[in-house]
Amino acid sequence: MYNGEIKMKKTALLIFVLLLIQTASVFAQTQQKDALVLYHNGKYKESVQVCEEELKENPNRIDSYVVMCWSLVKNKQYAEAEQRATEGLAVSAYDLRLIEILGEARYYLGKNNGAMEQFQKYVANANESSSRLGTAYYFMGEIYIRQARYQHADIALSSAVKKEPLYENWWIRLGYAREMAGNYLEALEAYDEALRLNPSSVDASRGRDRVKEKIK
Repeated sequence: MYNGEIKMKKTALLIFVLLLIQTASVFAQTQQKDALVLYHNGKYKESVQVCEEELKENPNRIDSYVVMCWSLVKNKQYAEAEQRATEGLAVSAYDLRLIEILGEARYYLGKNNGAMEQFQKYVANANESSSRLGTAYYFMGEIYIRQARYQHADIALSSAVKKEPLYENWWIRLGYAREMAGNYLEALEAYDEALRLNPSSVDASRGRDRVKEKIK
């Protein structure tokens, strides 16, 4: 009877230990998802901290670099985002997520040529279902506007609104690029679409009034 009780206790202890291991494994898996959850909840600094901890455990964890850089850009820490994206690309040179976010970081730092290089690389390799394709085209358009290359901006921004047609600001910027290029009828179409999406848009309304005056 005594030996039987010992065996039962050992079995119960073994089950308990196994449950602890399983719980710890589930907890670890949950922790791995925390950075992305924090990012989606707008808690960018906390997301970065979680990613830092993940990279200490595994310096080659690409998803941690990606979420960290997304969070850094959202938190307007553009120099840090550029640095960490570059580090991530040293681990995985063809990760399109890092290529695109590096473009964004460099765009906000005013590094137009470096940003354009990344966006061009992204659109050349991304497939049509890539979630950031429209965004990449949009930033390319903005860079072309900075460079006063308005016809190129028209092409890039037209591609952007084709991918994401519900962003009124993208239509406004397309209208502006066309206006600056002297394509007033096409500019009017873009401003009209922006106003269709948001009838109270002051920028779209002013742009529409400007090009209507030039069409007369």
